[in-house]
Amino acid sequence: MSIKLALLKSGENVISDAKELIVEDKICGYLFNKPHKVESSKSNLLLEGDFIDTSEKMQVILSPWIMLSKDTQVPVPTDWIVTIVEPIESIKEMYEEKVGVEEDD
Repeated sequence: MSIKLALLKSGENVISDAKELIVEDKICGYLFNKPHKVESSKSNLLLEGDFIDTSEKMQVILSPWIMLSKDTQVPVPTDWIVTIVEPIESIKEMYEEKVGVEEDD
């Protein structure tokens, strides 16, 4: 299993088990298995006085990427992918827990 975080041309961040789709020795796209949209926002905290909290907290929400589809595998052409990266460990664990990934997958 290769869990990756993809930034799409639409601006969406999608986490999934991503596999390359290869035709005639060329990568023509990726197959996202159980893709989830990753949405994040910083917590806003207004403070009075001289005290400034420098610890920034972030809220992360994972939701099925295409909510109205029963498909669990979605092909995505390479021209829609800006980049694919390794997710940070906490997001990877959050995804694995949400979709029920087993170590043997």
